[in-house]
Amino acid sequence: MFFKAKKSLGQNFLIDEKVIEIILNCSKIRNKEVLEVGPGTGNLTEKIIEKKPDKLFIIEKDNSLYDYLCSKFKNNEVNVIHQDILKINEKNISKNKLTVFGNLPYNISTEILTKWIANLDSNIWFDELILMFQKEVADRITSKPNTKNYGRLSIIANWKLNIKKVIDIKPDSFRPRPKVDSSLLVFTPKRNIQKICSEESLKKTTRVFFNQRRKKIKKPFSLLFDNSEQVAKKLNIDLNLRPQNLDLETYLLIAKEYDLLRS
Repeated sequence: MFFKAKKSLGQNFLIDEKVIEIILNCSKIRNKEVLEVGPGTGNLTEKIIEKKPDKLFIIEKDNSLYDYLCSKFKNNEVNVIHQDILKINEKNISKNKLTVFGNLPYNISTEILTKWIANLDSNIWFDELILMFQKEVADRITSKPNTKNYGRLSIIANWKLNIKKVIDIKPDSFRPRPKVDSSLLVFTPKRNIQKICSEESLKKTTRVFFNQRRKKIKKPFSLLFDNSEQVAKKLNIDLNLRPQNLDLETYLLIAKEYDLLRS
């Protein structure tokens, strides 16, 4: 059956069998519980089933695709969930850790990732995330300090996750062809997440800094702290630096100071 992808849902169906095989080889699937997000017409789903997971959950928002997937996999033990991924609580899907595969809708991919990071605490609900992003977004996620793509997303993602880039993927691997290249990333939870600050403070402080990413950090420091020079001296931070010059640990310390200010 042919489905016309819906632009409003950011749908681009993965059709390249070689890419599907690369995705599957990123993690062991046999006897594990697997969650697939954005299954499309089920091309990857079929291959996951062949790897014999203990349980397989797939989440699909689109009404027509949900009905199609239920029919296609009615003879397999697949739990098809008709829900919006941004509204579901992943921790309620299973009591066990999930291995997550996702060809994420590009228009909400960063929103999905930041939601999952926010839902990552001492009760870790997944062991791996194997996710497809627009290459530009993947470059921002994986960027290091002192590079042009380094920013809020780099900091927030690397706070709690180890991240590995697997491969870049050309538009021909999808139907319809997106206008941009894609990248496959693998995320695993860090064993020792630095919980020295609140998520809200980290998001707030990085937003203030990177709203003026080309300017020296003296200005955003003054917007966050009335005694900005004292705070900078306490943290041993040079106010002549720019936002991209500060590493993750420094931003965590700044967010911690902002937490103290709010308390």
